[in-house]
Amino acid sequence: MKFLLSLFVLAALVSCTTVQNEEPEKPTNIIFLIGDGMGLSAVSTGQYYGSQPSNFNRFKQIALINTSSASHKVTDSAASGTAMAAGKKTYNGAIGVDTAKNSIPNIVEIVSELGWSTGLVSSSSITHATPASFFAHVEQRGMQEEIAAQLLDSEIDFFAGGGIDFFGRRSDSLNLFPQAEEAGFFVDTISLAESASLSAENKYGFLLAGNGLPSMLEGRGDFLPEATALAIDYLSAKQDGFFLMVEGSQVDWASHANESERVIAEMHDFEKVIATAMDFAEQDGNTLVVVTADHETGGFTLSSSPDRKINPTFATGGHSATLIPVFAYGPGSEKFEGIFQNTALFHKMLESIEVAAE
Repeated sequence: MKFLLSLFVLAALVSCTTVQNEEPEKPTNIIFLIGDGMGLSAVSTGQYYGSQPSNFNRFKQIALINTSSASHKVTDSAASGTAMAAGKKTYNGAIGVDTAKNSIPNIVEIVSELGWSTGLVSSSSITHATPASFFAHVEQRGMQEEIAAQLLDSEIDFFAGGGIDFFGRRSDSLNLFPQAEEAGFFVDTISLAESASLSAENKYGFLLAGNGLPSMLEGRGDFLPEATALAIDYLSAKQDGFFLMVEGSQVDWASHANESERVIAEMHDFEKVIATAMDFAEQDGNTLVVVTADHETGGFTLSSSPDRKINPTFATGGHSATLIPVFAYGPGSEKFEGIFQNTALFHKMLESIEVAAE
């Protein structure tokens, strides 16, 4: 009888442990990381440069996406950003509109209706093509002054990047900073704030350059991982979940310039962002992390030199049509397997939280 009782107690303990260790069925937060212009060779630099293991090694779910736009086999950041943010192919240059130039709802707008908080971080201007795709609706990506105005009327709660020129040094002489204050934003143009100084009751913007921020080789420092950590601290202190998009913009710019040392430096910085997101997600247990790129730039490859050392080289100064890797971690990550269109990222993120797109 004592033996049977012991077995019963042991079975109950195992059952409790199993329930406690079960992963949640769906995430309550999504962190979406985009390395602009980051192809597989750029990802591979983390395996060969640096003293620490690559943070890409922390992912088990890996997929590939086709990034072609509705108008071109080789996409630009606007069309691909819109495809990922809103789930529809559109023409190169379009921000948040379809091929007929009609506005289409993006993931920020959709999850905001669920009560989620939302944030954007970028090392470019916050009005640049990729971040703009998550809040704006304009016919051409170059309309950055209109994009800036739309940001202040959007569902975004936190943003950090460059772009002072499009808010306060505009061609129409308008100053949007008073409008930002009226919209509930505390905007800082000097530096990032300390996490403890942010209130969950307010909205925040950090614009730390006229346009894009300096490159890593020009001394940008840890802006991107620090802004990511600040955004996570702020958003996670609010209720009902959050969506955060972070763009490592300047992998693309370095690749356009065919500067391999700069590509490697920007990728090293982006890996710090991945570490920040993954550290939070692993501790939180309810966060889906998705990492990808909008397209590949430069035809970048890690070729061989005559003495069999790695010789980073480029095939073009523009974008390419190569398939792009996707990495996912956390509840819902099992959906990110196989080869699919970039539009599927939008749908898979919404499916992970059991929300159907219109």
